[in-house]
Formats: sequence, C-alpha cells, structure tokens
Amino acid sequence: MGMETESQFHVLAVDDSLFDRKMIERLLQKSSCQVTTVDSGSKALEFLGLRVDDEDPNVLSTSPHIHQEVEINLIITDYCMPGMTGYDLLKKVKESAAFKSIPVVIMSSENVPARISRCLEEGAEEFFLKPVKLADLTKLKPHMMKTKLKKESEKPAKEEESEVSKPEIEEEEEAVIEILPLHQELESEQLETMVSSSSSNKRKAMEEVISTDRSRPKYNDITTSV
Repeated sequence: MGMETESQFHVLAVDDSLFDRKMIERLLQKSSCQVTTVDSGSKALEFLGLRVDDEDPNVLSTSPHIHQEVEINLIITDYCMPGMTGYDLLKKVKESAAFKSIPVVIMSSENVPARISRCLEEGAEEFFLKPVKLADLTKLKPHMMKTKLKKESEKPAKEEESEVSKPEIEEEEEAVIEILPLHQELESEQLETMVSSSSSNKRKAMEEVISTDRSRPKYNDITTSV
C-alpha cells in the first residue's frame, strides 16, 4: 500500500483471486493511487462500514464499531466471486445513501455483453476485461476526480453553516445581558420605594408623639396640700 498524500486517490480493490488482487494493486500504485484490497464483496462492505442484515440480505445497516473513517474515491471489483458477486456489491453500494456517489468499476475475464450492459445500467462507470492494463486505469482518474471535487465542495458549505449559527448564539447572549440590567433596575426601584415608605412611616410616628405632648396640660406649678 502506497504512502497517502493529498494528491493521491484511494481505491478499494475487490477480487477473490490473490494473483488478480496483486496485479491490480501494482497497476494502481503505478498510477499513484493508495490501494486497499479485500477478497470478497462482504469484506468490502465491512470496510465501508456497511453490514448485510442476517434476517434480510437485501437490507443494509451501518456498523459504527467497524466503520473506517477513510475517504474512498473508487471501488474496482471482480464480477465473478463466490457469495456476493461484483454485481451484487455494485447494487449494495448504489443503494447506500452514504456511498452511492462512489464510482464503481467492474472487471471480468468473460466478455458477456448482457452482463456488461446490466452492470452499466445499474450504475457502474466502466467494465474492464481481464487482464486489466495500465492504459485501462487512465480512464479511472476522471471518475475519481468527481468524488474528490465533491468532497472539497462540501467542506466550505459545512463551514458556512457553522459560521451562520455563531451570530445566533451571540444574539442570545446579548439578549441575556440586556435583560439583567432591567431586573437590577426593578430591584433598585423596589428598594427605594421600601426606604421612602419606611421613612414616611417614621415621620408620621414622630409627629404623632409631638402632637400628643403639646396637647397635654402642664402641672409643674401646682402643689398639693393635705
């Protein structure tokens, strides 16, 4: 497997033949591609993080525990494989919302026009006859460029969404800051009202005491004799 760089494409190669896997791996590496090889369609789905339901083989589910956080730019698969054929793998990938945009290329040692047409109708980008040549792989780069450009175009959109959501948070914070002084003003007004009410009550009480003292008769000059 080659060293991954920003300019490299990542290809998932699927073939039950060890010889053919090694052959396609070397050709892809000569084309400056990073290559991951597996020997069956089910392992390819497992690598992508998809799992065939045990009860219903037509249903796919995501396997978060084994999901690979890698970018796959193209899948190239043999048509004739035991268990899941290349055609079956093609259908599963195209049925997946997460991976249906990945280009799929079919390889076969048998030149069967009906088989070729069926794969192309199902969404395969190319159908190569084995042995695959280096000249065949030059046809793959335009398909891989599509996925690369699509991924890059999705990144700015996500960044814009995150930037749009930030001002909303700031506005909420400002609203909270504006509300806080209002509460403080109400509390201070209530405090002033209580203080003024208390002082007026004290004045009334003092005035009543003074008026009572003034109304009483003075007996300082009177003496009582027996």
